[in-house]
Amino acid sequence: MRTSALARRDPEKSAMAMDYQPAELENYPGYHIRRLQQIAVAVFMEETQEFGVTPVQYAALSAVLRQPGVDQRTLARMIGFDTSTIGSVIDRLEARGLMVRNTSPADRRVRLLSVTAEGAALLAAAEPSVLRAQQRMLEPLPQEQRGLFMDMMAVLVRQNDELARAPSTLAARRAAAD
Repeated sequence: MRTSALARRDPEKSAMAMDYQPAELENYPGYHIRRLQQIAVAVFMEETQEFGVTPVQYAALSAVLRQPGVDQRTLARMIGFDTSTIGSVIDRLEARGLMVRNTSPADRRVRLLSVTAEGAALLAAAEPSVLRAQQRMLEPLPQEQRGLFMDMMAVLVRQNDELARAPSTLAARRAAAD
C-alpha cells in the first residue's frame, strides 16, 4: 500500500485530513452561481434552438451590431470573453454568413468586425426567444424581487470583474457610471 506524501511528511496532519469534512456545496455562492450559469445556458439554448446560436455568439453579434467596426480584441473585452478563443467564435459566425472581418485601413494586422444583413435579421428574429429565456430565468422569483436580484448580480459583477480571466469593459463602464 502506498503512503501519501502528506502522511510521510506529517502523520498527524494526515490523520487530521482523514477526519476533514468539507462544507456542503450549497453553502458556497460560487456553487449556486455556476449552477445558475449552467441553467441559463440550457434555457437559452432551448428557447433559441431554431436559430442555432450560443449565448456567446449572440452576445458577439449584439455587441458588433451596436458598435460596427470593432476589432476582435475589443469585442472580447466588451463581452467578457477570452481573447484567445474569441477568434473561433467569430470563425463560426463568419462561416454562417452572420459576421464579416475586414482589414483595418490603419493597421493591416487588425481585423474589423461587422454584422451582415443576415446576422442582423437573425438577431431581430431571435430577440423574442432570448427575452423569453431571460424571463424564464427570473420566473421563480416574485415580481417585486426580480429587479433587486438583477441589481445585486450587477454589483457582484462590477465589484469582482477585475478578478475574471476575461474582464468585461461593459462592467467597467457601468461601474464608472455609478
